[in-house]
Amino acid sequence: MPSSIHLSRRRFLRQTGLGMFALAGVPAWVRAMTMAGGPKLSPNKASPAFAPDVEIELAARQSSVSILPGPPTRVLQYAARLVKGPEGTLTNLPGSYLGPLIRLQKGQKVRIHFRNELAEPTIAHWHGMHVPALMDGHPMYAMDPGETFVYEFEVLNRASLNIYHPHPHELTGRQVYYGLAGGILVNDDEEAALGLPVGEYEIPIVLQDRRFDADNQLVYVRHMHEKMMGFHGDRILVNGRPDFTLEVASRAYRLRIMNGSNARIYKLGWDDGTPLTVLGTDGGLLETPEVKPYVMLAPGERLDVWADFSGRAVGSQLVMRSLPFSGALPVMARRMMGEMMHSALPPGSDYPLFTVRVSRGVSESPSLPRRLAKISRYTLADTANPDKPVPLEISEGPMSMLINRRPYAHDDLQPFERIPLGSVQLLEIFHGHGGSGHGDGGEGMAHGGGPGMGMHGGMGMGMMGHRGGMGMMGGHGGGMGMMMSMAHPIHLHGQSFQIVSRTVSNATMDDYASVRDGFVDSGWKDTVLAMPGERIRLIKPFQDFKGLFMYHCHNLEHEDMGMMREFSIE
Repeated sequence: MPSSIHLSRRRFLRQTGLGMFALAGVPAWVRAMTMAGGPKLSPNKASPAFAPDVEIELAARQSSVSILPGPPTRVLQYAARLVKGPEGTLTNLPGSYLGPLIRLQKGQKVRIHFRNELAEPTIAHWHGMHVPALMDGHPMYAMDPGETFVYEFEVLNRASLNIYHPHPHELTGRQVYYGLAGGILVNDDEEAALGLPVGEYEIPIVLQDRRFDADNQLVYVRHMHEKMMGFHGDRILVNGRPDFTLEVASRAYRLRIMNGSNARIYKLGWDDGTPLTVLGTDGGLLETPEVKPYVMLAPGERLDVWADFSGRAVGSQLVMRSLPFSGALPVMARRMMGEMMHSALPPGSDYPLFTVRVSRGVSESPSLPRRLAKISRYTLADTANPDKPVPLEISEGPMSMLINRRPYAHDDLQPFERIPLGSVQLLEIFHGHGGSGHGDGGEGMAHGGGPGMGMHGGMGMGMMGHRGGMGMMGGHGGGMGMMMSMAHPIHLHGQSFQIVSRTVSNATMDDYASVRDGFVDSGWKDTVLAMPGERIRLIKPFQDFKGLFMYHCHNLEHEDMGMMREFSIE
């Protein structure tokens, strides 16, 4: 859809007051204007041949929740009912707008009846889950109000924490911000054999930033700058609650941490300098625990942390903070955002996230396992394209966010985005030089002798300190390109991937030093933070399922602006 039509649609909705809570009763053709990027497909129906072990009714609806003292806050909310399955499959987070935690077991067959009770289109994506393309929540399956989509899939994932959230094109950021998100905990036999903390000692921690007006109502994007940089709130919520304090016993806990923010990146660290012991990342457990001084956590990423409070006195406190770092946003943008937010929570600053208080003493605690899980490692020799990586060139331009120099358009596939089923592919994420989005789409950009080749590319690497590119992102490493580049959390749908290497330009080394020790790259991932000037190689299998699978920036405002593409697995 041409940008002029997008602008006209947004202007129409704004001027007529047809916001998220005011679309009911609007003709279907007007509601259809809120969606772009694909055909309108009929919702999937239940298959008589599918015999579920777990069956859930899930709805997205408008609601109100008391978050701050005073009037309740209008939100969007997932509500669920267990039709069939083990007790404990659904767990509501007390006093939260977040959807219930869904606990599944590897090998279970799951059916979810998802009903849209909003006043606008939506669809649910199972972030991190390895499911068929039809069940993945592609934007082309976005449902109109009143429709129901039936998901049916077998749980193929290893033990891990995953996410469910909306994925309608151009509406994802807003719907997530207003409350539509929840967690999926997958368990398996390998994890169970370790004796890790469970029950009350396994705590979900969903980090989100929000902004409220004087009437306790959520404030979202007010101008283009907040879309270009990604929306940042001025208050931290944990599990949907402010000023979160976790009461614990003097023993070991397992913290299952999720970054549920739209754009905010966290640098997690304890206030007393205690290192973080990491058990797992997006795709599940590591082979062995890793001890880090801090851990970076970008939107869409998850972290499994061993937190041992043994030996701490009753009444003592420990604060998880986001520690200071630099380089994720352009210098000019950081200054502007700091002024706009009155230094409340500028991105990259130092601020508290939640408090842990030891409220009771106990004499016993489980021991940290020395070994956790077996991970089969891929090498370049396992890939179908060791000398010709699939490019993921990310770039920012005036009023545009692009991948491979193109904005999102459904079924606008480039040749390298067609992937053979059953293959294992080498992919390369790198920052490009921007452009209008109407270029060649990048075929050959990382395919041998063209721009951006391998680890030593030439043209198109203005952000890497080499020859400059065009437009806003051009120039040498210290020029406008570097001044305007920003960090992007890149999420790939389908199976998880393994990170092979990270390299960074000399031009960004000083900023990079403030984050480089916080990456946990040894496990399975589905989302990876690409810092400015950084080049990341990863290996990803494309197995089991044909069809279209998205890859995109998980800064949700960037995703809605078009920093999203598709792979066709064929």
